Amino acid sequence: MWKWEASGPKRRGVFVIVHGAGEYHVRYKWVVEKLNSLHYHVIMGDLPGQGMTEGPRGHVDRFQDYLDVVLSWIQEAKKYDLPVILMGHSMGGLISIHSLLHFEPEDLPDVVILSSPCLGLKNDPPVYKRTLSSVLNRVTPGFRLPSGLPPGSGTRDEAMRKRDLDDSRLIKHVSIRWYKELVKAMSYAHKQKTDLPDIPLLVTQSGNDLIVNKERVKEWFNGLTLTDKTYKEWHNLYHEVLNEPEREEVLSHLIGFVTIQLQLAKNRLN
Repeated sequence: MWKWEASGPKRRGVFVIVHGAGEYHVRYKWVVEKLNSLHYHVIMGDLPGQGMTEGPRGHVDRFQDYLDVVLSWIQEAKKYDLPVILMGHSMGGLISIHSLLHFEPEDLPDVVILSSPCLGLKNDPPVYKRTLSSVLNRVTPGFRLPSGLPPGSGTRDEAMRKRDLDDSRLIKHVSIRWYKELVKAMSYAHKQKTDLPDIPLLVTQSGNDLIVNKERVKEWFNGLTLTDKTYKEWHNLYHEVLNEPEREEVLSHLIGFVTIQLQLAKNRLN
């Protein structure tokens, strides 16, 4: 876990960022710096099996393992006694959804941001591969296969594409167990969507997503019964909306939503 604290007396809140599959915290350097400049603390770590963590790469025994780690980040953020904003990208968005469904009320954030949340895959594996994965999950759950994501499918930004080519910490292979846990987690999120706690939610979604099925994201969003929910789709942007050439605009919209929600919450207390 890493903590980046905003300087100065005016601190608005704490962002807890949950990264996506295959990546890790260093890819959020720009986001962290911008949030700090806007007077937000940031807490983030690497998820199990990714980045600088120990253990098998691209593997997880249970999806719950992710939730256990995120809970520790949230609880650390609560110590600041400031509003907590949970922001999850892609699989991190799916983890954030599960966190909302499973955490105790005292551990819930004040605002939630989901960036292109993984609620369905753009290209599902063919039937024979899904059948094979079920067999291998029982026999050799740690067996790893290529993730199947072509280089550059996450962002159009050439600088980010170039840095990723030289980063050996990025996960290119995932285990059978990881895939099966992901599929179960996506199914559960759809089935339990009406149980989501009533917390202000922004979904900021890629319009040209080559990784996540945006129609499944819309389906999930439209089924929510929240008091305050917003869906923003960014036309032509790739999956990683905060790593796209238009990222400044995306972040400005995101911060605008957070600012309004925190002000509304403050007004209700006065």
